[in-house]
Amino acid sequence: MKLCVFQGTFNPIHNSHIRIAEYAYKHKNFDKILFIPAARPPHKAYIPDMSIHRYNMVKLVTDSYPEFDISDIEYRFEDKSYTFNTISELYKSIPVEGKINFLIGTDAFRKIESWYRSDELKDLLNFIIFIRENNFLESDFLSFKEKGYSFEFMPLDFQDISSTEIREKIKNQIPISGLTDIRVEEYIKENGLYKD
Repeated sequence: MKLCVFQGTFNPIHNSHIRIAEYAYKHKNFDKILFIPAARPPHKAYIPDMSIHRYNMVKLVTDSYPEFDISDIEYRFEDKSYTFNTISELYKSIPVEGKINFLIGTDAFRKIESWYRSDELKDLLNFIIFIRENNFLESDFLSFKEKGYSFEFMPLDFQDISSTEIREKIKNQIPISGLTDIRVEEYIKENGLYKD
């Protein structure tokens, strides 16, 4: 299987996430885009109920797209959601063709060397980098190639939608129509999320 993983907090999942995953699927001929919500993000506060809500919202989206799937692998770990551990387990359970591909934004990739066991992780993945900044320069990332990271950039225009923006709009009672899937929007309303 030619697999591409999209891991993140997805708090909440929004249209930019979906757009990136669809583009990668169509242009890279992946067999599947596997969404992996981070159950216990290493650098963020762990709120058990919110962790489940984030998973449920991603599932609402992935159930609507045959090319998408979702994994609860990190919800089965007792430790924090370290990418190295997740990817290592995926190799044990999925017959992957070549390396696992990993969708990541330019902002997160710039910090990749701070990730848990990053020097080993770089041997397990091919990073598919999407642009999440204005004034992007490919040359800024040359040092990562020299250090052995395998990556390529997705030529997809930057779309400035963030989960933080959506949460702030909800908190301030501003409509979020058009920023995320309608099923996700309804789930947020039904469960009273992000009001505090």
